[in-house]
Amino acid sequence: MSLGHSGKKIPAGILAILLGGLGVHKFYLGYTMAGLIMLLVSVLTCFVAAPVMSIIGLVEGIIYLTKSDDEFDRIYVEGRKEWF
Repeated sequence: MSLGHSGKKIPAGILAILLGGLGVHKFYLGYTMAGLIMLLVSVLTCFVAAPVMSIIGLVEGIIYLTKSDDEFDRIYVEGRKEWF
């Protein structure tokens, strides 16, 4: 069993669920542009669009947490898939 980066799965999932509207989970995974997009959409709309960004974060958090460690590493760490 390789250690990989699977240690990122749980923190990324929790950050996505709790702070998804600000894109914190994207920054944590190294997806700076995606994180900036989520943050700026929330901030520049005076948080009117924050609920939409939060729903995206919630969905992504659930997806992260339901993946196996190997699958999470392959898709989001090695594959660098930034959205869903």
